[in-house]
Amino acid sequence: MTLTSRDIFLFFIVFALIGATGFFQSWNVALGIFNMGLISAIMALGVNMQWGYAGLFNIGVMGFVALGGLGAVIVSMPPVNDAWAAGGLRVIFALLIGIATLVAATQLWKRMEKGAIRAFALIVVLVAGFFIFRAVFDPAVEAIEAVNPANLGYLGGLGLPVILSWPVGAVLAAGAAWLVGKTALGLRSDYLAIATLGISEIIIAVLKNEDWLSRGVKNVIGIPRPVPYEIDLQKSETFVERTTSWGFDPVIASSITVKLAYAGLFLTVLILLLWLSQAALSSPWGRMMRAIRDNEVAAEAMGKNVTARHLQIFILGSAVCGLAGAMMTTLDGQLTPSSYQPLRFTFLVWVMVIVGGSGNNFGAVLGGFLIWYLWVMVEPFGLILIQTITAGMSDGYWLKDHLLDSAAHMRLLTMGLILLLVLRFSPRGLIPER
Repeated sequence: MTLTSRDIFLFFIVFALIGATGFFQSWNVALGIFNMGLISAIMALGVNMQWGYAGLFNIGVMGFVALGGLGAVIVSMPPVNDAWAAGGLRVIFALLIGIATLVAATQLWKRMEKGAIRAFALIVVLVAGFFIFRAVFDPAVEAIEAVNPANLGYLGGLGLPVILSWPVGAVLAAGAAWLVGKTALGLRSDYLAIATLGISEIIIAVLKNEDWLSRGVKNVIGIPRPVPYEIDLQKSETFVERTTSWGFDPVIASSITVKLAYAGLFLTVLILLLWLSQAALSSPWGRMMRAIRDNEVAAEAMGKNVTARHLQIFILGSAVCGLAGAMMTTLDGQLTPSSYQPLRFTFLVWVMVIVGGSGNNFGAVLGGFLIWYLWVMVEPFGLILIQTITAGMSDGYWLKDHLLDSAAHMRLLTMGLILLLVLRFSPRGLIPER
């Protein structure tokens, strides 16, 4: 699939808007929008794989993004030795007991004949396993969370380079997607949506409440960077001399340099994913997935295993979302479980896919950049617009105060308006599937 001149023009407009932000406002702001636009485009690619390729309605994107963020913590943060000594091995042993209980219950259900005896035996195994698990798990967690709870209170990570956490975040999200898919992909589309939303809320609840794993609402801060710190650049005589000779402020230049380094990493990942996505979509596998999306009955009649293919694409799309989540946590430098809200990490990504053009990878990328730019810039633009409209009104006038207070809602109003306009005049998106 090649880009037409119209498609290139649309990309040019979006990047021109970001560039204009740099020229007229701040290059730090423009590069911040660009970096999050890259991550948003990757999230949109993951959702586009599920919806655009296979018609799977996943509204649990938030949970898979959060698992990617957890991967960044597990891989890159240094281990807390005191916490491991207090209860780390006991937690691992408890988790093994839980897994063994589930495996035993599964094997018992498969091997015993149907009847009341099987149901009773299953209940006994699950209840016994649960109490044994809690007897080992709870004291270990209490001991871990008592280790310097103000600053630590968790096990930490492996202390490895943070770049390695990106594929690990993708693997964590893929594993969760496999569990979800094995149980929910046989459901009708609306029930699948409810199931994915519920499971994503469970994932967020675990991250918020299991302090031993991710510090809960206390947040994990200081996640290592794959790029230099601004303060280190400012202390470098070579960097200061070079930026000063070019007429730049070393403080501003250091911030821009860091953002450019992030942009290079994120852009490399996006280009690689886009190339792989395009190759997959143009392959016989991609044509088969679209055939299943358009008519499951006909595809199944031709010998295609629809459920297996749905599971496959569901795992792939979720892994891409997990990868984006790990990248975003790396960019933020912290894991904040309370910030994972459906409005931003599910609804907004879906708007990106729908506005850009579902079923078209370039459309998803365009939607990622465009919607994120508007999400960031619409609120200040809306405030300027309302201030201009109300300039002739006297201070303290109720209508002026009401309109100024409502400026914060311009972001949501604009998202809804854009979605309605696109669905009305370009229902297949700005770059539709061909």
